[in-house]
Amino acid sequence: MTMPGFPSIERGTAPLILSFAHTGTDLVGLDGRFVSPWLARRDADWHVRELYGFARDLGATLVGSPVSRSVIDLNRDPSGASLYPGQTTTGLCPTETFDGEAIYRPGAEPGAGEIAERRTRWFAPYHAALAEEIARLGAVHPRVVVYDCHSIRSVIPRLFEARLPQFNIGTNVGAACDPALTAAIVGPCAASGLGHVVDGRFKGGWITRSHGRPADGVHAIQMELAIRGYLAEPERIDETNWPPDFDEGYAAPLVSVLKTALEGALAFARG
Repeated sequence: MTMPGFPSIERGTAPLILSFAHTGTDLVGLDGRFVSPWLARRDADWHVRELYGFARDLGATLVGSPVSRSVIDLNRDPSGASLYPGQTTTGLCPTETFDGEAIYRPGAEPGAGEIAERRTRWFAPYHAALAEEIARLGAVHPRVVVYDCHSIRSVIPRLFEARLPQFNIGTNVGAACDPALTAAIVGPCAASGLGHVVDGRFKGGWITRSHGRPADGVHAIQMELAIRGYLAEPERIDETNWPPDFDEGYAAPLVSVLKTALEGALAFARG
């Protein structure tokens, strides 16, 4: 059975939906099968929900999952096909961390049947909820923006070279949204001087690619943030220092940029 209240939905009336697919840390009773609960939770999008707390005041709808991405990754192709052919990435039901460490104890990895069950239990309801919210808002607005919220450690050599830019914006190479929305998001990111890229290492995951339908008035865009912008990211992480606490003062400069970006997204949607 799916846990009560899954996925979590806070409904707003503005033509803007924020998706939080990787903020969950619930291991749904599988703790004993993982090498350690800390390792299984380590690659979560830590404190991203708190970071975007201001979005409620913009009238945005917030859709989130309490389930850890180590149980099932809601931003991967449900068929299991790679979204980044030829590049290292993690799967639908990951068996390793971003750094390549095994997260399951030997022999405890999920088989095909269990993966299918997780897909039915967690993946399908999440995407159905996004589709329902898009339809609800689309009935009263000519355009709806789906803004997919993510974050990641600044340096992960296995996944990308050097230090990641602060703002990594994914549009599926322009297929998921109108260029005017991209420009509205890019503008404040570029003006911040903190570093940004469009369709670089992160071009948008399954949420962006499957829900973005510009011809139908649905414009999806992914924001992958380098964690250093809003958390005091240590050079080396371990169980004593990760995840860092969320500090509103530390995060305030990034919040200012993101708020301007989402205001631009709303202006586009209402355009």
